[in-house]
Amino acid sequence: MGYFENYTLEKGMYHQPGKSFSKVLEEIDESSKYHGTPFEGTDAFHRQLIRFNIKTCGPESSTVESFFQNSQSAVLFPEYVKRAIKQGMDNDGRINKLVATVTNIDAPDYIGITVKDECNDKLPITKIRSNDRLTNIQKRGKLLVSSYETLRFQKLDLLTISLRQIGSYIAATQVKDAVKFIISTSTPSVFTHNIPKYADIISLWGYLSPYHMNTIIASTATMQILLNIPEMKNTPVSSPLSAQIVHSPNLNNRTIIALDKSCALEMVQVGDLFIDADKLIDRNIEHTEVSMTYGFNMILPAIAILSIS
Repeated sequence: MGYFENYTLEKGMYHQPGKSFSKVLEEIDESSKYHGTPFEGTDAFHRQLIRFNIKTCGPESSTVESFFQNSQSAVLFPEYVKRAIKQGMDNDGRINKLVATVTNIDAPDYIGITVKDECNDKLPITKIRSNDRLTNIQKRGKLLVSSYETLRFQKLDLLTISLRQIGSYIAATQVKDAVKFIISTSTPSVFTHNIPKYADIISLWGYLSPYHMNTIIASTATMQILLNIPEMKNTPVSSPLSAQIVHSPNLNNRTIIALDKSCALEMVQVGDLFIDADKLIDRNIEHTEVSMTYGFNMILPAIAILSIS
């Protein structure tokens, strides 16, 4: 078939500093070599699945046992688990509508920056300063509790569904934490004593100027109210002001958050999605940790909050 059949897979590929398993595979077996071949469009990991005849989806998907044909094929199992969980995170996608940038770090401590514009008689001033405190970094995730014997004969497409749900949970937790951070660092700027109306949304838009209101965060009940406002009925995913509405079930029903997604929040992420690869390779699935470690900083005060009393 190709070179990808002939190199050795080992646990140590998961422990190379600063490199993911996928990156290590790509350095050994570059995808660019396969242009014009039947394997064009695959990455190094998918070519390893082909090598061991492992099918992860569809009516003919393999069983979990297929990853454990030998010690080399077993090395692929943690990467399959990781990718399935990330699919669930990507399918949610809400956090990408809230953060301006993601900063990846390899240390437990991080100090972000804040940007502040000030008026001046000659030229406006932009001050860029370090925050006066460390970013609050937290670990979020789940424990995967099962056994190899339980999963051994299960189809991979069925397991993928379960793993995607773990990813969906982590993604939802990220949104919850981002909203909690916004509430803890911002004060309400617009107030209403009634059910929110279109005029209240316009007030949020005005308060946020000169920033752009491109994201609105609302709870389930409040989102139902917003989407029933006559001026917004014809735009189920965005407002007439071109703001995307992000659903946050944990936000209280008396708060609506508006922000400029392009410059308000920084997400700080320590490493990548963590999975104990060695345990999975050894079929020791019981209490396998799946987690992400991250925190948030405000870059610019491009946030407005509507409080409903």
